[in-house]
Amino acid sequence: MIELRGVRKRFGDQVVLDGVDFTVGDGETVALLGPSGTGKSVLLKHIIGLIRPDAGAVIVDGREVARLGRKELSELRTTIGYVFQNGALFDSMSVFENIRLGITDEKLFNDRAYCAERIPECLKLVNLEPEAAEKLPAQLSGGMRKRVGIARAIAGQPKYLLYDEPTSGLDPVNADIIDDLVKHLAETLGVTSVMVTHDVRGAFRVSDRVALLSDGQIVLEGTPKEFLASADPRVRAFLERDFHNHPFAA
Repeated sequence: MIELRGVRKRFGDQVVLDGVDFTVGDGETVALLGPSGTGKSVLLKHIIGLIRPDAGAVIVDGREVARLGRKELSELRTTIGYVFQNGALFDSMSVFENIRLGITDEKLFNDRAYCAERIPECLKLVNLEPEAAEKLPAQLSGGMRKRVGIARAIAGQPKYLLYDEPTSGLDPVNADIIDDLVKHLAETLGVTSVMVTHDVRGAFRVSDRVALLSDGQIVLEGTPKEFLASADPRVRAFLERDFHNHPFAA
């Protein structure tokens, strides 16, 4: 379970998170919506301990992340797979070696036989052929690079998957492929997922619940239908700007 209680964060004079309360239950997929620049990625980085809150608490599996020592934090991170917005692949490494970096157990990471078995499994889970393992990132399309980033995130068999704008920069067809993959992995692996996105259509397709971050606070958490039915002016403004043709809106 992931829980944020009254989390506040500012950078200089800019207040990014202003008392955020946010909960993700075990096995859930929750999409965190909001316009660009509203602090969605900052919230995500609090969960994995890359950023510490100025106030409030971030709790994962009963452990307050900001209070963990280096060893405890490292152990927590082995349970979390992180999918970076731009893929964050190393251009000089093959796909095989990029995915291998996601194997968080040092003994398994150094076990070549295990890696030779695990990495093709990860490629299969993200619908890539085994031959992709020997390619360099530059030889792949944008959509394929995104999938390699997801394969790396699941290589260590995490309990949680955090997606930072996984469909950013993709055309609608490839965005749908990634959305389907997020849903498939949640069902197949039983992971708990948080997907940061500004794509309402994709969020509604893959998530059990959606949350809207606006003005530094979560202004709504609920199912897609509850989201659409909300009379909150901040929700209505977001929908009118970013979401006009979703089938639920008919």
